[in-house]
Amino acid sequence: MTSKPQSYDAVVLGGGAAGLFYAVQAGALGLSVLVLDHASKPAEKIRISGGGRCNFTNLGTQASCFLSNNPHFAKSALARYTPTDFLNLMERHGLSWHEKTLGQLFCDQKSGAIIQMLLDEMKAVGAVLKLNTEIVSVRHGDGRFQISTSIGDIDSDRLIVATGGLSIPKIGASGLAYDLARQFGHDVITPEPALVPLTFEGAVKDQFASLSGVAAPVMAQAGQGRFEEAMLFTHRGLSGPAILQVSSYWSPGQEIGIDLFAGQSGADQLKALKREMPMKSLAKALETLLPKRLIDHLSGTGLLPDWSRLADVSHADLEALAQTLSHWRLKPAGTEGWRTAEVTRGGVDTAGLSSKTMESRTVPSLYFIGECVDVTGWLGGYNFQWAWASAYAAAQASFKSQY
Repeated sequence: MTSKPQSYDAVVLGGGAAGLFYAVQAGALGLSVLVLDHASKPAEKIRISGGGRCNFTNLGTQASCFLSNNPHFAKSALARYTPTDFLNLMERHGLSWHEKTLGQLFCDQKSGAIIQMLLDEMKAVGAVLKLNTEIVSVRHGDGRFQISTSIGDIDSDRLIVATGGLSIPKIGASGLAYDLARQFGHDVITPEPALVPLTFEGAVKDQFASLSGVAAPVMAQAGQGRFEEAMLFTHRGLSGPAILQVSSYWSPGQEIGIDLFAGQSGADQLKALKREMPMKSLAKALETLLPKRLIDHLSGTGLLPDWSRLADVSHADLEALAQTLSHWRLKPAGTEGWRTAEVTRGGVDTAGLSSKTMESRTVPSLYFIGECVDVTGWLGGYNFQWAWASAYAAAQASFKSQY
């Protein structure tokens, strides 16, 4: 005899940030919620975020900090669940935080405390989490979803897909969300690694490898992305916050631009060096602005002239050099790929979803939330805020659809 399927108001696929938060919010509204995940532990991305401190949101959150084929899509959800709302939740649980730079907030009690907060909230509202559970198939008929799993059959009024993207496969990333989206008639914007180091080949790779570990503040640019933060040389190419940021805007074959004066007037800085250190060489004087190993590299590749005394250099030559150093052009060979990408660019096409509810426009009561959607935030807590906000929007809509 076949056992009767377990039945819930809502089944969530994915026990990450978005999935757990949906369960908290929907459960608080009175829905019976089951969260399924194939991993042995929930929310591994929260656990490893921010070096274990979890950069859980950003005070500067707004839709312009996200990439999407529809730049307006994120506005509604972000407006209805803000960083302050999440801070209020943390405060109720006795958790504290600190701001590092650029509005980035980190948990003082480490990332595990945020995971435990979500699990405690789920328990309080009666939401259930099942780990080590494989999804075999999902069907939809007669207004309900039938989910076949390794722990038995389950049916539900609503299905919430929160299985994330393809970034960091070692913690269990999969393309299940995209498979389900296509199954139910949705388009998928080609997923690509984002917030990822850039790699180089040949002589440039060898030169950068010799600079491995050197960091400098820069203004980096790729496409429409321009960010003033630190750049780090690695054995394979370039990393650091500035590079991770522009990687989301970079496409294969494109050059990136590096401003070694980090958005400041290079001409003014070089002229100041001439006034203050007229008898020093260019290379020696630049050590007050840039790491010595980087200066040696620039000299060796011919980007820096061999000026022995700044006093002998004209202002016109200084201005020309400033132009060169503020428009350093480099062509990456690629990225380090999914292994080190922090998030996924692309995903479920927002054209098929409601921006107010995250609900499918083709299948009622089917929702896509979090990283699997074509909404990609900047580095610095934006993607977690999108997880909270999109989950909240879907939960509110799930509750209203009951009545």
